[in-house]
Amino acid sequence: MGMVSTVLVAVWHYNRRIPGLGLWVLSYLCGFLFCLNLVGRAYVPEVLSVVVAQVSIVLSAYLALLGSRAFTGRPSWRHHRAAAVVLLVLVALAVYFTVVRPHLGMRFLLLSTSTGVLFLATALALAREGRQRAPMRHMFALASGFHGLFLLVRPWLFRLNGQEGGVFQLVSQFVVLESIVALLLMAFGVLMLANEYMTQELRQQAERDPLTRVFNRRAFLELLDKAVSSARRMQVDLPILVIDLDHFKQINDTWGHKTGDDVLRHFCRVAGGCLRKEDVMGRLGGEEFAVFLPNASLDGARLVAQRICTLLAAQPVATEHGPVTVTASIGLTLCASADSSEVTVQRADQAMYMAKERGRNRVEVLAPGLAPSV
Repeated sequence: MGMVSTVLVAVWHYNRRIPGLGLWVLSYLCGFLFCLNLVGRAYVPEVLSVVVAQVSIVLSAYLALLGSRAFTGRPSWRHHRAAAVVLLVLVALAVYFTVVRPHLGMRFLLLSTSTGVLFLATALALAREGRQRAPMRHMFALASGFHGLFLLVRPWLFRLNGQEGGVFQLVSQFVVLESIVALLLMAFGVLMLANEYMTQELRQQAERDPLTRVFNRRAFLELLDKAVSSARRMQVDLPILVIDLDHFKQINDTWGHKTGDDVLRHFCRVAGGCLRKEDVMGRLGGEEFAVFLPNASLDGARLVAQRICTLLAAQPVATEHGPVTVTASIGLTLCASADSSEVTVQRADQAMYMAKERGRNRVEVLAPGLAPSV
């Protein structure tokens, strides 16, 4: 436990942004405190040893649950007072079954039941994502869930009257072995989850525009190539929008780049609210964006583009200089079966410039076999 805790502390020291990692570190430090308590049990009063054991083990399980909730992005736990009350009750009962009515079996039952429930809750918190999407979480959840179930079952492996013998010693050794394996597996799971988070963060930095959080140009064009290939195999059209914010340079020159950044983020929120989950938006550069809409018709894509124009013009951006009204010019085209992604984007870009020339804040269509809209 000491070595595992040291490794986790070192990992947390260099990766403090990973959600939940600090709580997992505290969980293992509490487990290490329990181990130290076992080592020094013969040198401290029994009541003190029992209290330290109860508090350290329950806190270890509770912190593991909080760390799992934090890592998965779930709301922070709001029942800390209730948890503190439950912990005080457990400690009071442990003291009662130590001083007033000594009963090792009841202390063992209380500790196993409370920690077992907490580890099962930890497993449920981690297993909410799909197994294919988050395999490391499910490995951690499996270890936590098995350990939680074993904690609930293990009191019944012993005779509560504390009789000893060969079977008792064998069961005791099995309990210790299970605890070692489970805690090592969960520690390995913490390290793998930390690696998963850092990998996802690096991928996000490589694929996402840091200001607007939509795909950057390179990632968008790669995804578009895949979507074009898929549309070609399925022999369907793929609508593509190219969007340019009107008079964006004037906004920057008048109110500064901070206001310009606010405008870009505001546009992405408005446009993102008009898109489906399967639609993909990227920032091509500056104030120019692009969107492709898989499995959508030309008329459906036109309605989406018009909705973006309407909502953007109707919702001014709240800035430190007051509300700023923003509009967009949108070009729409279809990627036909013979088109490449580059040709399609160029055609949508031409349609966008047509919208600029015809008064801005409008949608223009330029698709194979269709004359430019009037």
